[in-house]
Amino acid sequence: MMLQHPGLGPSEISASAVVPCLSPPVSFGFEEFANFSPLVKEELRFTILNKCLANGINSTVECMTMNTERPTEHPRVKKEIPPEENERKKRRRERNKIAATKCRNKKKERTDSLQKESEKLESINADLKAQIEALKSEKQQLVYMLNLHRPTCIVRAQNGRTPEDERNLFIQQITEGTLQG
Repeated sequence: MMLQHPGLGPSEISASAVVPCLSPPVSFGFEEFANFSPLVKEELRFTILNKCLANGINSTVECMTMNTERPTEHPRVKKEIPPEENERKKRRRERNKIAATKCRNKKKERTDSLQKESEKLESINADLKAQIEALKSEKQQLVYMLNLHRPTCIVRAQNGRTPEDERNLFIQQITEGTLQG
């Protein structure tokens, strides 16, 4: 059985006219229909018959000879929105726009303040590191000078104390809190 649609040539048959569930509509030439498997052809015949029965046509011949153009689509009709609803939406959008701008500005200010604080803390950190290095250098110089002075220290020799004794005495004074300047 061959598909026949009056008013349409074999190369103008659209798939959506034959199988309404196909989306998007694709146009097939007669050659493509010949290449379909028997199962697909039977499915197409069944779909056409169901469509005809749904439209109230009982005869297969009538169905096949009937012009099966797609029903004309009605353009979508927009609902009329009351002017007060439009005005309300407009005011809401305007408030939202203002709030969004305010939020962006606030976020930008916060980012800028955090950036400035970060730079300030990095500067303080660099200064403190430089101060630590300077104190370490000064300590090394003082230890070096102390080591140079030890062999010739008269006070130590007169008291008869060893460096360990002086260290122990110093630690004892620190713990008791009686260290004198």
